[in-house]
Amino acid sequence: MSSPTQNKSKISLFELVLFSMFGALMFVSKIIMQSLPNVHLLGMFIMVLTLVFRFKAIIPIYIYVFLDGLFAGFAPWWIPYLYIWDILFLMTLVLPKNMSKEISMIVYPIICALYGLLFGTFYAPSQAILFNLDFKGTIAWIIAGLRYDMIHAVSNFAFGLLVYPISSRLSLFLKNRT
Repeated sequence: MSSPTQNKSKISLFELVLFSMFGALMFVSKIIMQSLPNVHLLGMFIMVLTLVFRFKAIIPIYIYVFLDGLFAGFAPWWIPYLYIWDILFLMTLVLPKNMSKEISMIVYPIICALYGLLFGTFYAPSQAILFNLDFKGTIAWIIAGLRYDMIHAVSNFAFGLLVYPISSRLSLFLKNRT
């Protein structure tokens, strides 16, 4: 999906408002679902925003990151958030732009699930540095979190099924707006 905006480098007031709304929506959705461990809409939102807005998607992602830190505290758990969401952003960014609907409906949920499964592994380098873990300690930390990463993968797969329909509708809405 190509970017629906005319000027790809400048951010319009409309986009700024839209990105702020999406960042806040990501944050609120996480708060609403926080009683379910590792079940949230963040992966779906990141993929949708990246597919529709490409590089500009980084703006709502970091609005979400900032809001999360602001409301929950800028503590050691938050430090990996400065890079961890970029991984899914980049994974999505390198996907072919013109995949068919049938392929997209398979690939997007799989990418979302893979990201959820590897979340603990992506988080681990920060834990190792912050808490002085050696290689064995880091591997143990990853293994201890695998059951939560599996929950993350399953829920990300389910919500990943929404990536294609939502990104298609959002692109169409933005295209028809101009």
